[in-house]
Amino acid sequence: MNPDDLKKLAAARALELVTPGMRLGLGTGSTAKHFVDLLGERVADGLEVICVSTSEVTEAQARALAIPMSTLDQTPELDLTIDGADEVDSQLRLIKGGGAALLREKIVAAASARMVVIADDSKLVATLGRFPLPIEVVPFGLEATRRAVVAAIASVGAAGEIVLRRKPDGSVLVTDGGHYILDAHLGVIAQPESLSAALALIPGVVEHGLFLGLATAAILAGGTGLTIVGALE
Repeated sequence: MNPDDLKKLAAARALELVTPGMRLGLGTGSTAKHFVDLLGERVADGLEVICVSTSEVTEAQARALAIPMSTLDQTPELDLTIDGADEVDSQLRLIKGGGAALLREKIVAAASARMVVIADDSKLVATLGRFPLPIEVVPFGLEATRRAVVAAIASVGAAGEIVLRRKPDGSVLVTDGGHYILDAHLGVIAQPESLSAALALIPGVVEHGLFLGLATAAILAGGTGLTIVGALE
């Protein structure tokens, strides 16, 4: 099976967790997109759910499939969020934000009773950090914030290139919230909790892609089938 088939397999297993009447958080990214497509088929067959999206892209996809949508203002408590991840370790610590939706993804995950990650098994790592850590920042004072980020990273014994994310045309990528993203190419994050705390103290940092204590399970699809990390129920 190719990586896209594996993502579909994980998404299909996650769909089995959805029951009528659920309040669902819909993630962003290539794997989450498969889940939304499959959910749309179930909704067309009569499944009743209400959903909150983590990005404008997912919102548009869900509405095109006639999936009933809400907001966290209207539906502030969710039963389950299904989302992808760029990395996941055995303790269900994640790096997210490759799709530039980390702020909304974290808000939705925090409002959910459960968060289940769906991905192919290449995303399972022994130590976080191979994937660049996204750090969402306000445009004002960008260089001052970047320097503070470098110092925070150094304070936990890590180091690496900090790159302002740009679109393919070379322009600066702007998130749905109107922010920029600094990608920290660290290689290894030996102390994710300490780094999370250090980044949270920087005024110009809106949010970062370390998702700690949020995921309750992960469904990882590989050549030999599905691997479940954590508890699905």
